[in-house]
Amino acid sequence: MTEPTLTVGDPAPDFTLKSQHGEEVTLSAFRGERAVLLVFYPFAFSGTCTGELCELRDDLSAFQNDDVQLLGISCDPVHSLRAWSADQGYEFPLLSDFWPHGAAASAYGVFLPDFGMATRGTFLVGGDGNLAWSLVHGPGEARDPNAYREAIAAL
Repeated sequence: MTEPTLTVGDPAPDFTLKSQHGEEVTLSAFRGERAVLLVFYPFAFSGTCTGELCELRDDLSAFQNDDVQLLGISCDPVHSLRAWSADQGYEFPLLSDFWPHGAAASAYGVFLPDFGMATRGTFLVGGDGNLAWSLVHGPGEARDPNAYREAIAAL
């Protein structure tokens, strides 16, 4: 686990990224509506990433509901995310931080430029647009979704 570069209470860096369906998703569009759980992950189709996102998929109502929007983010291209989403049955947005490569991950301090990927950063953005909680793990360290549940419950 590494320390995030953002701290609780900081304004969450805004971004607009394309989903696996080619739709633009802007973080600030959720401000005043609901909190947003940002889950940065290294690569679609990799074993650990698939396991983590399947855990979210299998208990989706805990992470995406009237109070919280779940957004998965990687540096994969949109077409890879679309194929992975269809293969795994993900019913939440997977956002492509492909170009400019890693710009959103960089803004959150989780881009690994030597590898061209994001590490496992998780950020809960409150409805006010400020960072409410975060946790950053290294690329090979799987996350425990119970930590997300606790952070969401504490909102």
